[in-house]
Amino acid sequence: MSARPSPQPPTRPDAPISRTRRTRRTRHRAAALRAGAALVCCGLLLGTAATTAAAQAPPSAAHEREAPSHGRGTLVSAEKLYTLASPAAVAAELRQAGFAAGDARHGVTAHRLVYRTVDTQGRPTTASGLLVLPLNGERRLAAVSFAHGTGSHKDDSPSMRRAAFVSAPVIAHAAAGAAAVGPDYLGMGKGPGLHPWMDIPSETTASLDMLRAARSFAPRTGRTLEREVQVTGFSQGASAALALGRALQSGADPYFRLGALAPISGAYDFGGTELPALLEGRVEAKSGVLYTAYALVAFNRLHPFYDDPAEVFRAPYDRTVEALFDGAHTGEQLMRGTPGTVDELLTPHGRALLARPAGGLAEALRGTDGVCKDWAPRVPTRLYMASGDEQAVTENTDRCQEWLRDEGARVPVVDLGAVDYAGSRHLGANLAGTTAVVRWFEQLRRS
Repeated sequence: MSARPSPQPPTRPDAPISRTRRTRRTRHRAAALRAGAALVCCGLLLGTAATTAAAQAPPSAAHEREAPSHGRGTLVSAEKLYTLASPAAVAAELRQAGFAAGDARHGVTAHRLVYRTVDTQGRPTTASGLLVLPLNGERRLAAVSFAHGTGSHKDDSPSMRRAAFVSAPVIAHAAAGAAAVGPDYLGMGKGPGLHPWMDIPSETTASLDMLRAARSFAPRTGRTLEREVQVTGFSQGASAALALGRALQSGADPYFRLGALAPISGAYDFGGTELPALLEGRVEAKSGVLYTAYALVAFNRLHPFYDDPAEVFRAPYDRTVEALFDGAHTGEQLMRGTPGTVDELLTPHGRALLARPAGGLAEALRGTDGVCKDWAPRVPTRLYMASGDEQAVTENTDRCQEWLRDEGARVPVVDLGAVDYAGSRHLGANLAGTTAVVRWFEQLRRS
């Protein structure tokens, strides 16, 4: 939640950090990062660098404006953001974000695409995303789609930030030789309006239309994208990745098809597993507060279940919490504007509603909890997680595996081990999971 940059990574960013060796300053930074950089189920970035100039994408070197069109996936604009001209430059970028850099084999160029899509009601709107292409001689490139974790500020999105948890995985996949895309989601990045957090249908349409925009733009660089898409994502993005994979497999696009699927540390059973863990205190306390607030506010916008915030939020938060999730507040502001425990945040009715969801809340949860149900991937699939995740409790992954097995899919779970980063197993899962998925996807492309 801090507006400070993330702490410098250890020499081995996928290794546990010894608490006894931290300085007081490092402990302070680590605590802020645990509380705000990636919370509960969704890797919440919450404005950690929204006000830090060094973390922003630099001014455009080249900007193109497209003719207006209403077709989904049609480009509105394409902007070259930066070039990392060598594997060494890529490695430096990844290390700044805390990621391992040993698999960087190519330099890359990064572009922000703004494209046409639809909103939660199916009405025309626009969204943005990051396209990163390798600097190699290949003309036909495999596509990788990475769906990022949650952010509160519009700038907490892949196309708006550099050397960050939301953009580094996209760069890592491109540096391994793929055309890597990272949708910002509706209401994030350059997209108008509010972000419909954890709304699976809009995450799916935004992700699919970003792939279409990338395919349209690629020939300008002398490239074409292959049909098969390898799909991954972290935390909130893990659910988004499963939903995109399902859409591709079902033929949602006439060109693209699913090639492989590798979500990392998701809350696939948000209503049945994550919410009970939150209410029972099995999720870090401040993380639980922030995700409780975000869930109630965001879900109520699309599936109304309260008329007055005072029905679910105690005073004084009933007058302030909704405004915190407007896309303009930083994580530091959310930290200051919320209490330390769920019980201080919620009214008895609010807590009872989360314990026994009904009405619009139950409707919203049916959407979040359906990504693993009633389908079976027919491509290589792995579920990545880290035991002891203090935010996305690992029973979520167990439930997803069970549901997929019920439909005939034998999907292995890959436990990433003790991968703490800045005192957070959840953050570490993104770092170690990205490295593992980059290598696995590259192996699949070579086979």
